[in-house]
Amino acid sequence: MYYKVSGVTGRLTGTSPTTAYSPQGLKPAVPTQAPPMIFATPTKVVSEAGPAVEYMGVNKVPEWQKIFQRADGVPIHLKGGYMDKLLYRTTMGLTIGGTLYCLMALYIAAQPRKPQ
Repeated sequence: MYYKVSGVTGRLTGTSPTTAYSPQGLKPAVPTQAPPMIFATPTKVVSEAGPAVEYMGVNKVPEWQKIFQRADGVPIHLKGGYMDKLLYRTTMGLTIGGTLYCLMALYIAAQPRKPQ
């Protein structure tokens, strides 16, 4: 006997072998033709595009590689300059401040309440 889960009741029901081995809603169906594209924009062939691709600016990757690969002993997250140092120090200050605040809150919570 073969079983499958009923879509109506959610319980196991008896069924034929072909129905039991094919998942519900996943029938092999190949469309006969592709659906029409509604909002398709015409594409240009490379030969129709005209001149070569225009870039918005100069490639700065080699400059950044020189900066970030320099062996000067500075950590990679601080090689960006003043802004990186400012962000790093702000993050460290907030981390230390948050840790101290949590410890203070735990200390206050650990004290017994005074009777009234």
